[in-house]
Order: sequence, then C-alpha cells, then structure tokens
Amino acid sequence: MFGFKKKLEMPSAEEALPGRSTPIPTAERHFVLGRPLQGPYPQGFAHALFGMGCFWGAERKFWELGEGIFVTAVGYAGGLTPNPTYEEVCSGRTGHNEVVLVIFDPSRIPYERLLNTFWENHDPTQGMRQGNDVGTQYRSAIYTFDPAQRAAAEASKAAYTKALRAKGYGPVTTEICDAPPLYFAEDYHQQYLAKNPMGYCGLGGTGVSCPVGIAVPAA
Repeated sequence: MFGFKKKLEMPSAEEALPGRSTPIPTAERHFVLGRPLQGPYPQGFAHALFGMGCFWGAERKFWELGEGIFVTAVGYAGGLTPNPTYEEVCSGRTGHNEVVLVIFDPSRIPYERLLNTFWENHDPTQGMRQGNDVGTQYRSAIYTFDPAQRAAAEASKAAYTKALRAKGYGPVTTEICDAPPLYFAEDYHQQYLAKNPMGYCGLGGTGVSCPVGIAVPAA
C-alpha cells in the first residue's frame, strides 16, 4: 500500500532520481509526417504542450487533426529529473508527466481547436491517473507558452468544468502552468500507434462536448 500511495504523489527534490546531463536518443523525423521532430520549425509556427494520460494515444489525436499541424512529438515534462528515461518516469521518482508537443500554424488551426481535442479525449477529473493507467505521469495538464495561451486554457477549463459538473462529474484536476523544459522520449515511443497499429491506447473521453473559443469569463 505504501508503494502504491507514493506513486500517486509528486516526489520531493530529495526523492527524485538524478537523471543525466545529456539527452537520451530519439527519432530524427516524424514517422507519419516526415518532418524534423526537434526542428527547425517554420517561422511563425506555435508550440503547444499537453498531458492527458498515456502519450501513445494522445499524440495520435493531434497529428490526426491534419491541416495546420506541422509535427507532434512525445516526451516528459513537469518534473525534477533531467533527461529521464521512460523507466525512470514510470517509477514515479522523476515527477514528470507524459506529454505531447504540438507544433502548429495558428493561421490555419487555432489553439482553441487543440484545447477542444485535449478536453474531449480524456477525463480531466481523475487526478494522477487515466482509467487503468495509474501514476503521476498520467495527470492532466496544459503547459502554456505565452499569456494568450494561458488565458485561453483557463477559459476553456472554466467552461468545461461547468459542462462536466452538469453531467455529474467531480472537480477538474487539470494543472495549467507555464511550459517547463521538455525532454523528448525515446525513438520507439514517437508516433507509437502509427508504428504499432494494434498497440495499446488507454485514452478515453467523458463523452461531454467542450465549447470552443470561449471568452475569458469576467471576474
């Protein structure tokens, strides 16, 4: 029971694994889109970063949006351990979240569309888990890159919280904060479900629609 409980708690700096100073190897190009995974990215394109459970299924939801999506990648963010491995993240001793990076053209696909995909494809009321996937790396999170993204994320959270409450769901546990350092995951995790079409996907939404383009609510 002690070990199970600790897996649901963020580690302290003293408990966190030391990690390493150099990045772990990852893919050079996107398996589906054929574009450079770590850049360079086109000028004027924007970054988005989401945690919504197992990153295998989450990443697919974003590259399938098609037009306006330049590249997607999976990685680890929001923790303490530099350049962690997948096994280290799964130990619960890094504090990292499994995340999806989305590089997109905001003139072709608005950030609000990405927020809609985020909210409707997982259950943001489950805390440190998604379904049968239990652990700190499965928590719901939106990591923002500028004040406009932060405002849009907060507004969408307020709107979706209201919609979920009307359907009997509990409090939304999604964390919204400035984007932390991102560590790209190992090659075999990148676009995993394109490489393994019958692979595991634990992603599941609530069935509750999320309003898109909600204005920031008045104080």
